[in-house]
Amino acid sequence: MRTPIDRPRRLRRSVAMRALVSEVHLRVDDLVAPLFVREGIDEPQPIESLPGVMQHTRESLRTEVAELKALGVKAVILFGVPAEKDAVGSGAYDPDGIVQVALRDLVADHGDEIVLMADLCVDEYTDHGHCGVVHDDGTGRMVVDNDATLEIYAKAAIAQADAGAHVVAPSGMMDGQVAVIREALDEAGHHDVAILAYAAKYASALYGPFRDAVDVTIADGGDRKGYQQDHRNAREAIREVELDIAEGADMVMIKPALAYLDVISDVAARVDVPVAAYHVSGEYAMIHAAGERGWIDTDAVALEHLTAIKRAGANIILTYFTRWFAEHANR
Repeated sequence: MRTPIDRPRRLRRSVAMRALVSEVHLRVDDLVAPLFVREGIDEPQPIESLPGVMQHTRESLRTEVAELKALGVKAVILFGVPAEKDAVGSGAYDPDGIVQVALRDLVADHGDEIVLMADLCVDEYTDHGHCGVVHDDGTGRMVVDNDATLEIYAKAAIAQADAGAHVVAPSGMMDGQVAVIREALDEAGHHDVAILAYAAKYASALYGPFRDAVDVTIADGGDRKGYQQDHRNAREAIREVELDIAEGADMVMIKPALAYLDVISDVAARVDVPVAAYHVSGEYAMIHAAGERGWIDTDAVALEHLTAIKRAGANIILTYFTRWFAEHANR
């Protein structure tokens, strides 16, 4: 007796059949490699909490990007680690800041053959670890000054675009940041530089290894809950995304990814711009930690995570697994 229940099993009977009928296809073209470049070091420095990830020198960064391009990777995003920090994060907009000089190196090497993105924030560059200028709110509590911070973001965007960035990626979650950056870029003649807005960035506990990578500690044990999103809220993310698109964002991003697949799905169903998701440092580190203990199959879980993010609706995935995928899973 034939029953409908037999049919799905027929479509799972071999590797070739499963590949033929799979609903989601994860490709190396979907991935962006986050890369760290540090000022004042002579050799790449391993990041203990991010196995396989380095703080690069300018030269080792050039080598890494060339190798990624040869593997078929189409995009990278740069984060800078300056030798000195200050209250306003001036290294983020200094023409000779570490990301700006690294961008010029990579433009000289590759031109438009690989998409060069630059994270646009100041937390890596401030001595207090916040994503903007801070001031005392009158109670002795230090809070971020949204509008003063926007002025710095505008300068950083121009510096990155002048250095050759194809995409600037504001990640500070300041109100109005996309509009200010778009206006600044256009006034400086950078009409072709795109904006990837961190439109729904949550105040997550999954960023710890990233902060190790960029040497960031928030002063006085503070946090970013006053300007990043609350993990309990999903509708708020839609509002943030829609505002950023209205202000001129060319792409929008949800961060982190795995705990916010519902948000990725909702955003992807509502917008007509590319949707990115950041598989963040904590998500990457947990897979490696469990894999090292033999509790999970590292490669299988990594692939499952990335596929889930794509299945939820992300067109673009920022992940520390980019090189691994290009070398192994994509073959």
